[in-house]
Amino acid sequence: MNALGGTPIYLLSLAVQIYSFILLIRLLLQLVQADFFNPISQTMFKLSAPVVTPLSKLFPTIGTLNLAVLAAAILVKWLFYLVMGLATGVGLLEIVLYIPIAAFDLLYALIEIYFWGIFILAISSWVGTTNHPSVQLVGQITEPYLRPFRKVIPPIGMMDISPMVAILSLMVIRNKLLPILGGMVQSLVS
Repeated sequence: MNALGGTPIYLLSLAVQIYSFILLIRLLLQLVQADFFNPISQTMFKLSAPVVTPLSKLFPTIGTLNLAVLAAAILVKWLFYLVMGLATGVGLLEIVLYIPIAAFDLLYALIEIYFWGIFILAISSWVGTTNHPSVQLVGQITEPYLRPFRKVIPPIGMMDISPMVAILSLMVIRNKLLPILGGMVQSLVS
């Protein structure tokens, strides 16, 4: 077994993934001005407040883009690299170079959020649960991404295929463009 141990690293990685996901959801909720009084919105705001509130003194909100939340998400992701780097003896200057990798990780997570959000909307429309508060919130988050597809692709009879095209676009971005961008970002620390 390595010096760091597998289970603690996995648990730390999982905690960072979950919390950065919460921060990204909060960022999106504010960006699209989703229903603030939805119980899920309230939970996301409460869970993220301990990290975001101190950073909001340093980073402003521009329009609906809360830079403190974005900075918090990047810092939380980077914290994992910091802990791993310090534990393995990597120099602090080298660890600072992992900030773009943390931002790239968030971009990948953002694509996953939209992918699964649209998937959830499609399934909920088939089973008839579109009025559920959580589904409505997912709809509010994904609507700005779906809107251009809906403008270009008209419904075919009663079937709206624009979500399928939006998901396919996300798959192309995730599987073709992100690896190229990831390679460029990775070259910064190599």
